[in-house]
Amino acid sequence: MKFEKYGIEGKEIKFGLLETIMDHHRFVREGQWDYERAMYDMKYEKQSTGEVFYLRIPVYAIQGEIEDRHAIVRMMTPLLGKHYYPHGVEYDEEFPPEIVKDCERRLTGLLETLEK
Repeated sequence: MKFEKYGIEGKEIKFGLLETIMDHHRFVREGQWDYERAMYDMKYEKQSTGEVFYLRIPVYAIQGEIEDRHAIVRMMTPLLGKHYYPHGVEYDEEFPPEIVKDCERRLTGLLETLEK
């Protein structure tokens, strides 16, 4: 599921500042990066079913390399995916309304911070 109406896609920001903002909003990068791309994740686990979902925000470097605090990165469209072990994450699924609503709330808050 794509979250296109939030205005996050296309935002350009220094990587070091983005790291601080994403940490503040509890998105994690973990080991999901290379020198050109990175992925920030928010994990959701539905306790009643054990299903795992990820709100993901991909970014890519347009100037410099990931891990350089002064690099400039462009944010891409946020995605919500469902994790299937051991195959990976699928994005074309039906998602629980309460998780979609929380994703929308978090993206709104993230956008407010990015625009400050």
